[in-house]
Order: sequence, then structure tokens, then C-alpha cells
Amino acid sequence: MDQMNLAAAGPALGSNASYIEKLYARWKESPGAVAEAWQTYFTQLETGAVPDSGVIARAGAEARPSCIPENEVLAFAQRQVAVQQLVAAYRNLGAEISDLDPLKNQPARVIPELDPSYYGLTDADLDQVFSTANTYFGRASMTLRELIEALRETYCGKIGAEFMYITDPEEKRWWQQRLESIRSAPSFTPEAKVHILERLTASEGLEHFLHKRYTGQKRFSLEGGESFIVAMDRIVEDAASRGMKEIVIGMAHRGRLNVLVNIQNKDLQALYDEFDGKESAESLPSGDVKYHNGFENSVPTASGPIWVSMEFNPSHLEAADPVALGSVRAREDQLGDREGNQVLGILVHGDAAFSGQGIVQETLNLASTRGFGTGGTVHIVINNQIGFTTSDPRDKGSMLYCTDPAKVTETPVLHVNGDEPESVALATQIAMECRLRFHRDVVLDIVCYRRLGHNEQDTPAVTQPLMYKKIDVHPTVRELYGKALEENGTIPEGRAQEMDRYVRDRLKKSENPRVIPESLRAKHVVDWSPWIGKARTEPATSVPVAKLTELGRAITAVPAAFRLHPLVIRVLDSRRQMAEGAAPVDWGMAEHLAFASLLSEGHPVRISGEDSGRGTFSHRHAVLHDQDRAKRDVGEYIPLQHVSRYQAPFTVEDSPLSEYSVMGFEYGYASASPNALVIWEAQFGDFANTAQVIIDQFISSAEAKWGRQNGLVLMLPHGYEGQGPEHSSARVERYLQLAAGDNFSVVQPTTAAQIFHVLRRQVLRPYRKPLILFTPKSLLRNPNVASPLSDLTSGGFQPVIGDAAVDPARVTRAVLASGRVYYDLLKKREELSRNDVALIRVEELYPFPAGLLTTELSRYPGLDEVVWCQDEPRNQGPWNSLFPQLLDLIPSSVRLSYAGRDENPAPATGYAARFKREEAALLEAAFGTPVKSWRGVKGE
Repeated sequence: MDQMNLAAAGPALGSNASYIEKLYARWKESPGAVAEAWQTYFTQLETGAVPDSGVIARAGAEARPSCIPENEVLAFAQRQVAVQQLVAAYRNLGAEISDLDPLKNQPARVIPELDPSYYGLTDADLDQVFSTANTYFGRASMTLRELIEALRETYCGKIGAEFMYITDPEEKRWWQQRLESIRSAPSFTPEAKVHILERLTASEGLEHFLHKRYTGQKRFSLEGGESFIVAMDRIVEDAASRGMKEIVIGMAHRGRLNVLVNIQNKDLQALYDEFDGKESAESLPSGDVKYHNGFENSVPTASGPIWVSMEFNPSHLEAADPVALGSVRAREDQLGDREGNQVLGILVHGDAAFSGQGIVQETLNLASTRGFGTGGTVHIVINNQIGFTTSDPRDKGSMLYCTDPAKVTETPVLHVNGDEPESVALATQIAMECRLRFHRDVVLDIVCYRRLGHNEQDTPAVTQPLMYKKIDVHPTVRELYGKALEENGTIPEGRAQEMDRYVRDRLKKSENPRVIPESLRAKHVVDWSPWIGKARTEPATSVPVAKLTELGRAITAVPAAFRLHPLVIRVLDSRRQMAEGAAPVDWGMAEHLAFASLLSEGHPVRISGEDSGRGTFSHRHAVLHDQDRAKRDVGEYIPLQHVSRYQAPFTVEDSPLSEYSVMGFEYGYASASPNALVIWEAQFGDFANTAQVIIDQFISSAEAKWGRQNGLVLMLPHGYEGQGPEHSSARVERYLQLAAGDNFSVVQPTTAAQIFHVLRRQVLRPYRKPLILFTPKSLLRNPNVASPLSDLTSGGFQPVIGDAAVDPARVTRAVLASGRVYYDLLKKREELSRNDVALIRVEELYPFPAGLLTTELSRYPGLDEVVWCQDEPRNQGPWNSLFPQLLDLIPSSVRLSYAGRDENPAPATGYAARFKREEAALLEAAFGTPVKSWRGVKGE
């Protein structure tokens, strides 16, 4: 018999076991060779289903000797069904009574479905033999007593498994076989057990040493959860043994310093310097606290070195999740690793954060998507059972387990007792096997406790007196495990204390407990050195006309058999004319030519957003769809992937309806792709509101805090079109408020040539800065925005665009504007024939082009007033940020004025009539009497 271990049991079926085995073998060879009842029975057993009593009765009747009454067959069949229901119950619910809590802090749960009597089984059935054909305990039949014992050992011990909600029968059977075949019992060699003790000793030793040397300093210690280091060590070893090259870790505070030292081998003196508050020679403008900092290093394993990167993380606990996975995907793409066999992502969570932070579910949802999958992530929950600070478990959420969000994506979960390091190691090993076999996410929930409270300045007994009375007298996991190994003879008595003294001596000498020979160092695949310390020079971004024409032909060609939508045919036809110089280049074609030219020069391009393939406003059409084919991939054609034979990769992804996770993912992707143009595009600019954490904590400040450059582009559609308060403003003011220290560029281009040059500039610069790019909506097809091809073949991006249509000698007023309002001003000036007004566009709002603007204003000798005009209310938009800079810039004899909407708590009105009145009023003010004026005298 094969692994099904099929045999009938009991008075009706058991007496014919050999006959049934023959039937099973015949069915395996040819299903139609056995009776229909047996076909149904065997099929249900193989799929893990519980055969109903009728199926068993019919099958049993065929094998029943004539001397056995039919009613006995049916009665046994019903009991057999009850047994199989009990098996299913243990698989589904066994984790709820597992021995997971080291503190025994919660009352034991009673699960009626795990009692045989729930299914009508009695004590008289305990010694009855039943079929175990649908289990993997290595026996064809067992007594009910033996079966219950095996089920409890497997599903109710130190490991609790949740996987029965998985719909894939193969994967579900794999979990059953993997756990039941060993009854979830660890079995390690003496050498492996000593290694586990060494890791526990190093973990505990570091925490005790830091606690004594830096009393009262926050470090978010791992004490109570030291087995987490055992899990991390096991993952690193397993990954290396399977040929993986890199690991990327995203985690918050708890245990972070321990991972840095005991997994990644961070230099201890560097860590001590951070505790001492020392500034290094490479001190950053702001820097960050020690438990936010990232690190990367080569880690030695028994199978060779592997590169391990720890992502930087702010106090937004789970914000690093999508960032880490974006970095994983970028590394996989660079290695050509489409399956996720060479790079592994590990996300480490707190219990309250996993259940409470929505970004966790958003990130889980990315796992199986085409554009954001990484081949599976190992999630580890350091489950302190208390939540963020002093939460009562009843206040943490509405779920049974903190890991329940994982069930939404059918992610399997292994809960494990943190005081059982061998069980932790086994559960970790199984989790890794699942991830590598099925390329899917898996969650490891290490149930432990927090010995010192939320941080080392906290007194948790104030709010959790009973819990901390138990913790105060509870031995550490190292003490428990060391004593167990000594008692069972694995190590000699006193060896555990020798290990502890060795670790403490090393820590006192600022020496890591584990020494890394130089020969065991791996090479990191991501190299940022070409962009570090480079001068802020501007590159040439123009492209020769012959090259643009060649690229234009390539990106407007489609396979002969590909049937396009009539609208797309017109788009491609017009783009061919643009490439030939027969028509001005519109916004969509300028984007395409920028992308195509970068691709041909060896720079990968990646753009994602909720409508990025087509473009929210139907201007891009980067992905073409065959109108005769509905199947994805087969019915898609992406011209930018066919620019040239040796081009770099082009990726455009329509993302899930998520901003926070996807922006974080793209930031992480850009952090590992310095040579690429990486773009996150909002459907509407205000959608970035829900990703504000990524903007505040990563995009705007990562270089100042962590010394990390990043070239991510945010495309934010912005402009007042009378569409109400929700989709008018991309909140320009927020980015300008964050702008400081040359941290990023804020640009609002108004021509197709400008978008072409600014996208190319972003990658061709010798350094990397994020780019906040406010893109238009209605202007995308405004003929005034289109540029002649010659503007792409010469010149470059212009931070300030002067007014070439007026005579400088006649100008008395200069109206400064940014974005779409410029075209309204242009139209109004023509209506009024106001040739004494110059219209100047500020295309780059930050870094503010003060020198260029001063030069432009100096062209007008009769200038007596400068007006800033904007669509946004006065308390929003660029005005408040630019006002003091304009005051400093313009001559003292020139008046500075504002023309725009009044202050408003909402970005725009939702009434069309009011919008028109406001628009008319601000245009009148720009050419007449502005809303507010200041003399160009400081302090006035």
C-alpha cells in the first residue's frame, strides 16, 4: 500500500482488509475497474473528505460476508463516519487546546467538537479498531484510543496548526502528512540541540548585558521571546542550504537589536556607540534611534554564506512590511528569479500589530499578484500576549488569534510555545518547507511573553499584576532548556553555565559571540556605491531625432494578428505621426518616449498604480488588449517591452486597490534598484493620503535619518476641474512642508517636453532623490500642452519657464503660477489683451529655483508687482511655503500679491456654480486687484 495506508477496519470491513487492499490497488491502476461505491469511497479518502455513512455502508456491503447482518454493517459505518469527523475536528480545532502559553496565563478552553461523545462515540468504542485510511500516522487501522492519542500529540501539543481552510487539496494533504507522520514532535541530533542552546545563550546574554550596562535605556528587549533567535537562525540555515542568495528582513523594534547582533553579526562596538549617543564621522543630518536602524551583512552558514539585509523601520510598526517585500522583488528581478528561489522575505510582527494594523492585510493581499508576488514570505509573530503597551488581551481585537488576518488569504499558521525551542525550530523548518514547496506565505506565531514590559522604562505590573507575578518567578527559556539537556545527558552538568560565561566575556570585550572568517562573506547584489557622494550636477536629457523616430516606430508597432480597439488604433496612428515630427508630441507619447529611451540605454522602468496600464484618464495605453482574446497575458501586448533586442526590462502593473502597501512596495523596489526608473502612480493625487506614513517616514526623511538614497517617483494627478473636494488636490502643501535639506524634488510640469525631460533626468542624474511629480488630468489632451519633437531633441527640463510672448519693456506685473492654472491665465490674458502682464511658470517648486526666477524677473525693468496665482485655497497649495522665499527674492520696491481662493478647510467646492465663480474671481484678481498684497519689505 502507498502513503494512503488504506485498509478497512472493524467487524464489517476489517475482516476483509486484504480484499479491500486489492480493490484499492485495482482502483489506483484503473478507477473504473471497481464498483461505483468503492470509486466514491477511495476518491473521498484521497481528497481528505469524510465519506458519508451511505458510501461506507454500500462499500462495506460489497465486502460483507453473508454471516454478518446488514444492520451491523450500517451501525459500524456510522461509527466510522463519526471517527472521521473527529479526525477532521482535530485538524480544524486542535490548535485551540494546544499547550502554547509558557505562562499558562489563560484558562483552558473546552472544545465540544474534540470530545468523541459529540459524535455519538462512547467509552465502549475506545478499544474498537477503525480505519485510519485518511490519516498519515503510519498505520492502516487503529483503535479509537490510539487514534485520539495520535491526534492530540499532533494537533494539541506544543505546536498548533491552522491550515484546513486552504482550498488546494494537495497543499492541505501536504500539511496533514507533514504533521501527522511525525506527530508534530521534534527530533534533533545532540549537535543540533547544543546549537539551539548556544543561540538561546547568545540571545539572552546580549539582553542581560545591555540591561546592566545601559540601565533604563530603551532597547525593546527580546527577553521572554529568545526562541525567536532560534527561529531566525533556522531560517537562515535552511535558506542557505537550498541555494538562496539573499534574505531581506522587515521588522519593528522588539528583538531588533538581537537580530542585528546574533543573526547579522553587527559590530558590537558600533552598537555600544549608538547606546552612548556618539556621532560617527558619517553622521547624518538627523540620524535615528538605534532600534530603527537597518543593517546588511554576509552571514556564514553550514552551507556557505548568505547576504542578510535588515530594512530600516520607523515607529509605524508594520510600515516596513511592503518596503521589505518591494526590495525582495527587485532583487529577484535582477537575478532573474521568477519563482522566488533565490531571495527570501521575512516579516517579523508583534501580536497586536499583526491584528491591528491594516497594512498587514494589505501586504498579505499582494502575495499572489503578478506584479507584487515574491514567491512567498515567512511571517513571524513575536506574540507577547499583551499587545502594544499594557493592553488587556480582551482589548486587543475581535479575533481568536492575533494571526487571523492571515486566513483571509488562506495563509497557513503554525502556533508554537516559545518556551519549547526545539518545537520552535521544528515549526520554523516546516514553515520554510511550505514556503519553498508552494511558494506562498506562511505564518509562525511564537507564543511567549515580555519580561520587561513595552520598553525598559515601563513598569508593566502596574496594569498587569497577575501576569507579571508569574513572569517574575518564571525561569528563562535558556535556563529551562539548558537544564533539560543536562538532565537527559545531551550535555554535561555545568555546560550551560559555561556557555553563558563565554558569551558574557565576549560581550564585555565588544566581540560578537560568533566569529566570521573573511572567506565566508557573500557579495551583495545591490551596489549603491556609484551614486554615493556624487555632485549635484544636471545631466543632458535630450535624445537625437533619429533615435526618437526609431523608438517611436517600435512602440507603435503591434503583431499582425493582434486586433486592437478602434480608439487604440487612432492613438497609435497619431503617435507614429508624432515620432516622425508630423504632429506635436502629446503627454502620453512624451512619457512613452522617455520610457523607451531609458530602456534602450539600459535602465529598467517599472510603473504601478490602480490604472497604470491604460492610465486613469486613458492617456497612456501602455498595455494593449487583443479584442478577440479575453485570456490575460495571451491577449496582452506591451510595446515598451519590444523597444530593442538588448533593452532593459519594462514593467507596468495595475495594482490592487491599495495605496499604503503598494507605495511602500515601490519604495522598497526603488531602494534595491538604483539604476531603474520606479514610479508609483495615484489614481487621483489625493489617494496618496492613505499612504502618508510612507511619504513622511521614508520618502521625505530616509536620507536624513538613515543615509538612504532613493529615486522613487510619485505621479500624483492634480488640478482643479470642478470635480469636488475629493479629487482636485494632490495636497501640494504637504510635500512642500516636508521639503528640506534637498530631500526630494517637487515638480509640476505643464508641457509634454517637460515630462519627457524630468523623467529622464530622474535616472540620468549621478545621484538619487525621490521625485514628487504633480501630473495633470484635463491637460493630458490639451493641444497647448503638446510639444514639438524638437523640444525633446534639444534642451532639458526647465525649473522656470519664462514668458517669450510679451515685450519685457512693457511689463509692469508678473504673475507666477504652477500647473494647469497657467493655461487659464493665458486664455484670460488673451481675452483682456493685457500685454503688460508676464506669465511665468514655476515648474519646480522644490528645490526652489530662486536664482532662475530672479534672472527671469530681472528681464522686466518696469516691474512693480509680482502676483502668485494658484487654484488651491490660500491655506493650501504652494503659497504659504513660497511666500517667504518670494519676499526675499523680489526687490523691495516691488509689491508681492496673492490671487486665488480664500482659505478653506476642504480642498475645493463640490458645487459646479460656485467653482466657476471662484475660478472667475481668481483670474480677475490676477489681472486686477489681488486678494492680498504685501510690500516687499521684510516684516511689513
